[in-house]
Amino acid sequence: MAILIFSFSSVLFILYAVLIIYYRQSWLSIPTFNLQHFNPITSITIVIPARNEEDNIRDCLHSILAQEYPAHLFEVIVVDDHSTDNTAERVKLFTEKNIKLISLKDFTNNDPLNSYKKKAIEIAVQQSTGSLIVTTDADCIVPNKWLLNIASFYEQHNAVFIAGPVAYHHETNFLKVFQSLDFMTMQGITGASVYKRFHSMCNGANLAYEKKAFNEVNGFKDVDNIASGDDMLLMHKIYKRYPDKVFYLKSADAIVQTMPMNTLSSFFNQRIRWASKADKYDDKRIFWVLLMVYLFNVSFIALGIFSIFNCQFLILLVSLLLLKTIVELFFLFPVAEFFNKKKLLWWFPIAQPFHIIYIIVAGWLGKFGSYRWKGREVK
Repeated sequence: MAILIFSFSSVLFILYAVLIIYYRQSWLSIPTFNLQHFNPITSITIVIPARNEEDNIRDCLHSILAQEYPAHLFEVIVVDDHSTDNTAERVKLFTEKNIKLISLKDFTNNDPLNSYKKKAIEIAVQQSTGSLIVTTDADCIVPNKWLLNIASFYEQHNAVFIAGPVAYHHETNFLKVFQSLDFMTMQGITGASVYKRFHSMCNGANLAYEKKAFNEVNGFKDVDNIASGDDMLLMHKIYKRYPDKVFYLKSADAIVQTMPMNTLSSFFNQRIRWASKADKYDDKRIFWVLLMVYLFNVSFIALGIFSIFNCQFLILLVSLLLLKTIVELFFLFPVAEFFNKKKLLWWFPIAQPFHIIYIIVAGWLGKFGSYRWKGREVK
């Protein structure tokens, strides 16, 4: 029995280490995009679904209005998703002609939906005038050259879908540092996997895709019953149609900043929401990766239980935990350098045990539990 457990845990670690090192080398191989002199011609529609975002929407829109992109070439559509606060009123204070507000309830007839965000995006795309759809979230801040980088990359590479970098900011306590490290890891994997076309991965806070392609794949049809996945599920639909036209934009001037969750409860609800679509991916490559990572983390719990009865398991547990931390730091260092967050890596060893527990709990509840998001109960 002991030999079997030792062998199983060791094999999982080897597979995991090979995967993480592959991600590191893939991340390093992504060419950094440098914006050159550029006269844009692409018309852009920025789509922002917003529910109860009165505290964030003004800063988000101010950062968009500060874009160095020609104002006549972009519009902003904010979709108010049944907000119960003053989100809509805050948007109405902006008198610029290229900022538009639409209300989701005008299009749903109060019919219950399982994914209000997908519906909001779908309606905004229908109302859009731009040839390139760019999405972000209402709690995000975008850099001044955000649209310039996206449009330049789009025109140079003839791209159909672009995944952009996202980072947390204002890490004022351990919970927020923990989230930032976890999210930065996912961002590194996103860039590596998209560049190598290993599997589909992205984040809706910084996406761009052709309106034509969105319509060609019928938008969110066939995935609109899934509560989350307005980003990755759509990405794979477009990837299947245009496998050579999906890219990752590695540019520091295109990093969108967003806020970590303020409480442990909201953090878990967010991550459970993300995990809930794990078995819904049509891209089965990422499913097997997620399954292997999940089993590897579960093996630590198993080793912890067995170590109560046999100290040899405790030695194996500590050894694997140390090796896991070293391998992940090896991967994270160049990613943290890109996002200018190397100072957070000092917290990484401390966060490691909590990360293992979080992966197991969030993964399990994402499959078998429910969560609350934006005041709604989702199963």
